[in-house]
Amino acid sequence: MLDVKEIFKTIPHRYPFLLVDRIVEVESDRIVGIKNVTINEGYFQGHFPNRPVMPGVLVCEAMAQLGAIFAHTCRGGQDGQKVFMLTGLDRVKFRRAVEPGDQLRMELTCLRRRGSFWKMKGVAMVDGKTVAEAEISAMEVPLD
Repeated sequence: MLDVKEIFKTIPHRYPFLLVDRIVEVESDRIVGIKNVTINEGYFQGHFPNRPVMPGVLVCEAMAQLGAIFAHTCRGGQDGQKVFMLTGLDRVKFRRAVEPGDQLRMELTCLRRRGSFWKMKGVAMVDGKTVAEAEISAMEVPLD
């Protein structure tokens, strides 16, 4: 539904730190996004040289970015003067390693929203198997 050009309109993240390549589903309380993990990712140079693995915190960051895209979409694409700031991660679990060549499929469901505060449940999968999950808390704040 949204390619990277459209994603650029929703969040301020850019390469090399943009961790969502496209959005494939958006519903009123749910969003699904994809990150194609390539060997060209800078973090693979040192994490780890003989067995490259995507850092788990970056899988969480990818889910948080997906949450920011979802918040922007829920606002009807209006008010580009706000940014989605991570305020907490709860119940984080890492189940499997994410390696070069994997396609990370992330699904976020909105648990609740109160004003500018959001709580979402994120699950990241590779080939239908859960690699990470977390409850993500964030708030919208003015960009400047």
